[in-house]
Amino acid sequence: MADRSNLIAGDIDRAGEPNMFSRLQAPLLVQYWQIVQRWKWVIAGIMAAFLLAGLIITLLITPKYYASSRVEVSREQKNVTNVEGVESGQVGREVEFYQTQYSLLEARSLAERVVRALNLTERDDFFAAHGEKRDAEGLFFKKKEVNEQERAAHQFDRTVKLLQAHLGISPIRGSSLIDVGYTSSSPQISAEIANAFTQEFIAQSNDRRLASTAYARRFLERRLDDLRVKVEKSERDLVNYASAKDIVSLGRTRDTDSGSQIERTLAAQNLVALSEALSQATADRIAAQSRLGTGAAGASAEALTNQAITGLRQRRAEAAADYAKLLTQFEPNYPPARALQQQVKTLDASIAREEARVTSSRQAAYRDAVERENRLKDQVARLGGRFDQQQRDSIQYSIYQREADTNRQLYDALLQRYKEIGVAGIDASNIAVIDAAKIPHEPSSPHLALNLLLALVLGAIAATAATAALNQVDEGVRDPAQVNRLLQIPLLGSVPHTDQPALELLQESRSPISEAYFSIRSNLAFSSDHGVPRTLVVTSTRPSEGKTTTSIAVAAVLGRTGKKVLLIDGDMRSPSIHRVMGTVNLEGLSNILAGEDDWQRLVHETSMPGVSFISSGPQPPSAAELLSSDRMRQLLDRLLGHFEHVVVDSPPILGLADAPLLSRAVEGTLFVIEANGVPVRGIQSALTRLRAVHTPILAAILTKLRHNDAGYGYGYDYDYSYGGKQAGKTAGLG
Repeated sequence: MADRSNLIAGDIDRAGEPNMFSRLQAPLLVQYWQIVQRWKWVIAGIMAAFLLAGLIITLLITPKYYASSRVEVSREQKNVTNVEGVESGQVGREVEFYQTQYSLLEARSLAERVVRALNLTERDDFFAAHGEKRDAEGLFFKKKEVNEQERAAHQFDRTVKLLQAHLGISPIRGSSLIDVGYTSSSPQISAEIANAFTQEFIAQSNDRRLASTAYARRFLERRLDDLRVKVEKSERDLVNYASAKDIVSLGRTRDTDSGSQIERTLAAQNLVALSEALSQATADRIAAQSRLGTGAAGASAEALTNQAITGLRQRRAEAAADYAKLLTQFEPNYPPARALQQQVKTLDASIAREEARVTSSRQAAYRDAVERENRLKDQVARLGGRFDQQQRDSIQYSIYQREADTNRQLYDALLQRYKEIGVAGIDASNIAVIDAAKIPHEPSSPHLALNLLLALVLGAIAATAATAALNQVDEGVRDPAQVNRLLQIPLLGSVPHTDQPALELLQESRSPISEAYFSIRSNLAFSSDHGVPRTLVVTSTRPSEGKTTTSIAVAAVLGRTGKKVLLIDGDMRSPSIHRVMGTVNLEGLSNILAGEDDWQRLVHETSMPGVSFISSGPQPPSAAELLSSDRMRQLLDRLLGHFEHVVVDSPPILGLADAPLLSRAVEGTLFVIEANGVPVRGIQSALTRLRAVHTPILAAILTKLRHNDAGYGYGYDYDYSYGGKQAGKTAGLG
């Protein structure tokens, strides 16, 4: 018996496959649909309420008008001049550039400029466009004493916050365009404020750029004044030092190798010139000395190149030639010969005098060269000493010179920058208005269709939440698959709900009720090792769950299979089987338990084949005391000698001790659960009481199961004929 019971109680059968009852869990979507079907009126009511609320709210909302102005914010500054401004040209290329522009448009400082520009704190139409009144009397201060300044500050702050609350900044994705919009109940106010925001945004950008330029100009002015004083002082120090040290500067030259500046002074220039003259004098002296030391005067270069000597020599040669010619014909004493001889002598004397004069000039030139060389040596020596002193003084002179040059360069650079910044302020703004805001002719809100759609969505959300909450609060068993999962007992079968008396439908073999109990009987055959248990108790958690009907139905289907079955009404507190069978409850089980031994006379026949019954009998003072004895077990032993099966209809478990006492005397217990009835925790408490007395719980039967609540595979709404006629509509136990 234990093995057969485990076959039903477990999730795995002997073949290794999932148990048929654990497999019949509906898919998730089917479960959701069942929940919707169950709470459809709640869902419909909530969504209808939200739609109605959305309609009413839409009709009551004051129409709002939205006006927007579109501006372009360029990354690059539009420069009218080629002069660079104070801010770097790379600033606009930063990733945060446009996010900064959006934040600037939403900044409080810009809203304050708009409030001041339009004088909104004093305009009643502005506050009326937002459904408020101007705080002219300081009503927001209640009875607090405040002065006019505090009231004005409060009014200004309130206006700015109201302005910011209705401002909308909408960047155009993938472009440098921005829509600046404003919403109010007045179309004129919306357009006016939207345009004011764009104009003030441009003005604020220009003011910010001019403010930075003005600050730079003031800074440069202070720096220029300081540098001007430094330049004057450094130049004055340089001139004074040069005058004191007799340094006359002739300019500077740049060394091509080192690139350093070389100062040229008068002393250095004179020294260079005297050195060159000394070198030339030395060369002249050497040349004169060389000429002086050469051979005879007549062979000197001067004599050879002297025209007078050359002429005299030519004339002597001619005279000597004439003389030699005459000697060939005449004697030396020949007068013409003597005249020519005298002429030759005269010419030789002239030549000698000229050569002597040349020699004398060579000596004079040598002496002059020596004297000139000596004088230049003395001058170079004196100037060299003076130059050495100036070289030592030039160190400090260079220091003064560099300081003066540095100050002058700084001054010139700052002066140039000062002039550039002066003209940089005339650059065109990088913000331009593309489309000015127009006065809207149609309200932007409320949108009836959009609001109804939103109400529908909110209603769906609320309905979903309510359905989930109700589904959680309603802890009854709704799905047959929940029985094994939540209660850890096997499900023997489920019985559909019906609007007709269930016992009448049992008479029809093809009715859903009959089919359900035949299925339960078939499954019950696997609950023990010898088939259907011979003695069993049918009980439930509370009354009206269908346990009595189940007891009669189980007995009836067992009787139809040819078995001899006895049905006992064990509910001595609230008996009901005798009314179903159409008899009176004068004697019955209570009499037997009280000591009556002739039980055969208390057995009544029924109209159901193979089924007899014993009523509960008179209500005893204490049914629990009667059931606590061994009389019930002894009675069942005697009854099994005459009947194949004994079915006991037991009282409900909660609040009573009868069911656990009865279950001790039988082979097993069938536990009836009403679908959507007792919460799971109540069922678990009842099962705990049964398990406390070690009662073998065979399985559970789920009754009053509606078609919409049943999971896939548990429906009984099917046809028995090809014509599509139903054998019985979806049914359940009342």
